[in-house]
Amino acid sequence: MEWLVGFAPFAMVLGIIWLVQRGKLEEKKLAATAEATGEKAAQYASRVQELEDRVKVLERIVTDRGYDIATQIEALRDTVKVESRDAGIPLNLNDKEKA
Repeated sequence: MEWLVGFAPFAMVLGIIWLVQRGKLEEKKLAATAEATGEKAAQYASRVQELEDRVKVLERIVTDRGYDIATQIEALRDTVKVESRDAGIPLNLNDKEKA
């Protein structure tokens, strides 16, 4: 029982050191989490600003006088049709030259 009385202060010191180290570790974890959260918030804010700028441009295009959406869509469709057609001289690969 006497050894327990002699061991108690040593155990208390070890316990205090362990608690202090654990507290420091928790603080580091919180700081790392806060930093990562701050970085993500900044990235989201940047992305939101980009999207807001794009919406402003689209609003300006749509509300611009003389802008005809239907005409622009048809022009785009015509471009796609032209690009999908064959161009140049048709090749008839089944007919080979006879020597």
